[in-house]
Amino acid sequence: MSSPMGMGGSPMSWRRQDSSVVNQKLTPGTLKRILAFAKPYTVQITVFLLLVVVSAVLVIASPLLFKKIVDDGIIKGDSGLVTLLALIVAVLAVVEAGLGLVQRWYSARIGEGLIFDLRTKVFAHVQRMPIAFFTRTQTGALVSRLNTDVIGAQQAFTSTLSGVVSNVISLVLVIGAMLVLSWQLTLIAILLLPVFLLPARYLGRRLAAMTREQMQLNADMSTAMTERFSVGGALLVSLFGRPEAENAQFAERSGRVRDLGIRIAMLGRVFFTALTLVAALATALVYGVGGNLAVRNSLTVGTLLALVALLGRLYGPLTALSNVRVDVMTALVSFERVFEVLDLKPMIADAPDAVALPDEAVTVEFEHVEFSYPSADEVSLASLESVAVLDKRTSADVLRDVGFTVAPGNMVALVGPSGAGKTTITNLVARLYDVTAGAVRIGGHDVREVTLRSLHDAIGYVTQDAHMFHDTIRANLAYARPDATDAEMADALRAAQVWELVEALPDGLDTVVGDRGHRLSGGERQRLAIARLLLKAPRIVVLDEATAHLDSESEAAVQRALDTALEGRTSLVIAHRLSTVRNADQILVVDGGTIVERGTHDELLARDGLYADLYRTQFAPQPNPV
Repeated sequence: MSSPMGMGGSPMSWRRQDSSVVNQKLTPGTLKRILAFAKPYTVQITVFLLLVVVSAVLVIASPLLFKKIVDDGIIKGDSGLVTLLALIVAVLAVVEAGLGLVQRWYSARIGEGLIFDLRTKVFAHVQRMPIAFFTRTQTGALVSRLNTDVIGAQQAFTSTLSGVVSNVISLVLVIGAMLVLSWQLTLIAILLLPVFLLPARYLGRRLAAMTREQMQLNADMSTAMTERFSVGGALLVSLFGRPEAENAQFAERSGRVRDLGIRIAMLGRVFFTALTLVAALATALVYGVGGNLAVRNSLTVGTLLALVALLGRLYGPLTALSNVRVDVMTALVSFERVFEVLDLKPMIADAPDAVALPDEAVTVEFEHVEFSYPSADEVSLASLESVAVLDKRTSADVLRDVGFTVAPGNMVALVGPSGAGKTTITNLVARLYDVTAGAVRIGGHDVREVTLRSLHDAIGYVTQDAHMFHDTIRANLAYARPDATDAEMADALRAAQVWELVEALPDGLDTVVGDRGHRLSGGERQRLAIARLLLKAPRIVVLDEATAHLDSESEAAVQRALDTALEGRTSLVIAHRLSTVRNADQILVVDGGTIVERGTHDELLARDGLYADLYRTQFAPQPNPV
């Protein structure tokens, strides 16, 4: 007899279900959008469903053939018929196995195709989101949309769709065949259904709730491991001497997962045992009642055997269909969560009539710029921040009436206390944010009127924490110019004062820099970032405290590299160390979101204002220790 679980009845299936989704309301138009995603796979889905239908029909074929073998072959002594029907059963088994393979191929083709379509669409869309989106969004939640939710969505057209169709057809055919064979025994089997389904639904809900808790605990452990196993996290744990505390905390979380896993395993076993017991009781009842009917010649032996075989194919589909609403809603909600990301429009996008920025020397001009950061609901999703409702309040003004001009080939320095708005000013140059009022112009063009591609091609950034991918030096340099040759990379590295280091490494350009480039020192990482900038050869250079946190020797090497990078280019430089910008064509002193002083180094010292105070603070002689 077949397993009492039948199709879709494995205890593991309960672990993927979440009954809470049943109560969610789908956004109008969701189904239409889902069908639009499925449209390229219409032919494959149609063939797939036809195969599912044929497989479901074959479910009742074998039991009915067994009846014929016993009643018309064995009992009547017709060995030829027995042989023929046995061969047909064997052929049907081979056909069913072949159908299963073909069905699996179509299922994989449709499922993996949908995963590819959804993932690439979401990834491309997220790449277009503004920096404000990434400053608010939890990375893990966003990655989950590209993995868990995308996979859950594709199941709507594979396991869920095929399961519903197959189970419905199987159930109808099985009950129909049983009614034809013996309505009395069929009625007895149906009367046992409440004994079968009620425990299944109760234990299923318990398993789903416990599994949700287990998934959350596993997610917490994963987050903890990701943070502690990064270079920065591992360094923090080591420096503060907290490995024992971390071990204890992780052991406590891991212990909860262990205990919950034991409870889930036992409850799953109870669930499986209960279903097996009910199916065994139903089989015994059918044998008892049917056997007596067969003794009295009211029922043939072959019919009894066929009924018992069909009974084994009855409870599995019923169990799956009793929870079909959860299965369907889980898949639909996964689709909706993916659509939620796709529907979040990027705040920064090309205007319909955007033009390419001309390839010529350019000025940078700020014209009465006002700026405040956008509210959370403009750039993010509550579900990606793990909050119930996003804050809709806009921030206070960060910049007020900022105006200045950087002539082609000149360098303008931004100095001032922390939080004054210097980095915000540089972010507006590359249109990482849009101004609230006024305009930022590059070469006379409002940055909102040129294409983002041409704007970003014209600008090169080096920040105080230059990011490196966990890849080779070659790959990190090629990110600026994929077609760069080894000779061009070597020239850029020489100009950045770092070629001798790279040349001395055992793997040279193929040396892996490690997570965020942490296998390199801060000065080496900065010089590699400058080499990357030189390969890009931008017309505008933005430096955001590129020499901050470096020792004197590294600072000197980086400064020499910067002198090469800035030569002949329009540059905007944020500097904490005022010694690095003494020769700037103009120094802008920013405080409280506005420019409070401007001039050359000597002019600002003579004015004896905020710049002079900052300069004296940095270069005042230190008292001799007593």
